[in-house]
Amino acid sequence: MSGLKQPVLGILATALIVAVSLGFISLFTFGQFSGWVATFLLCVIPMELVMGVTWGLKQPGFAAQRPQPLRGILFSLVALVTAAVVALVHWTGVGGSVRPPSPMFTQCMIASVVVMFTMAIMWGGWPFTALIKNPIAAGLTILVACYAINYLLFRIFFNYGFMADAPVYQPAQDPQGLFNAWHCVVLYVTYVAVMFLVLCFDLWPFTKSPGLMKQPVLGLVWTIAAILIGGGAYYIGVKVMHMDAVDFMVTVPIPFIFGTIFMLNMLQGSLFAKLTQPLKGVLNTVAAAVLGSLFALLYRGLAPVVTGKLASGPPPYQSEIWLASAMLSVTFPFLVAYADFFTMWPLQRSKAERAMETTTGR
Repeated sequence: MSGLKQPVLGILATALIVAVSLGFISLFTFGQFSGWVATFLLCVIPMELVMGVTWGLKQPGFAAQRPQPLRGILFSLVALVTAAVVALVHWTGVGGSVRPPSPMFTQCMIASVVVMFTMAIMWGGWPFTALIKNPIAAGLTILVACYAINYLLFRIFFNYGFMADAPVYQPAQDPQGLFNAWHCVVLYVTYVAVMFLVLCFDLWPFTKSPGLMKQPVLGLVWTIAAILIGGGAYYIGVKVMHMDAVDFMVTVPIPFIFGTIFMLNMLQGSLFAKLTQPLKGVLNTVAAAVLGSLFALLYRGLAPVVTGKLASGPPPYQSEIWLASAMLSVTFPFLVAYADFFTMWPLQRSKAERAMETTTGR
């Protein structure tokens, strides 16, 4: 077996992981899934970014140098152990050791993923990768800095006063920040969707200016652009079109993010690889939006089968929380792990494996 090629490889790999993800979710009640399960898996994503982006999957060496599937298993264990430490620290520090996890704890973890995307991708790990030459030390420093910065922003911006009468409200955990916490989450997610939009264009038009492609200039300009465009999209959807903020989040930015992951990570940009920017980016964006929305419709349709009937809209937002968690808390890290850690093994075989098969088959 020499392995499949794109885009068939990416389509089959995605179908496999979607099926695994939905099967995994079906093992839990809604309360269990939206609580510890989704929250813990959110803690996996920042470490996945450190390993994939900062370390380039070359660290830790004891995992990177192994053949598949041992390589993928060891990488996954590193991410899971790190996530367990992160979850424990935040559960006691932010979540007040309350069981099940409070909305404050969960949303703090959601925000940490956005902060790590900003630091690892938009800023390229700067300034830590420039100051710390050891890649493992640089990556772990970025991870710690991510959670420190996230906690500071969480304390400044997030306010849970709107849910003071709800049974899940924990006064001691409420940062009593400047803005409604749900609106903060929606803005965070919309902001990071713009980061994925820029990736659809291979950083065009930033690439037209060599000076702009250097850190920290790139990170600063990219961040400002994401804030302005994301904020504009939020304003149009929520303020102008009067969409419910949470409904906007699961209708616009979350499907787009998922669609972009499918286009760029799972299909590895193969659909429009021969085109040049900006046409390539336009087609990537349209495809990500359309396919992401179709994935969202698929998940919505299967939710009653996988978990059972869920209430939609405020105040519980059960259906919306399930959809967001199923797509981005579970399927997203599963897709990343399968594409990066396992290199889509066994659907795709490494060059070394194919060479060995050729040699032994003679």
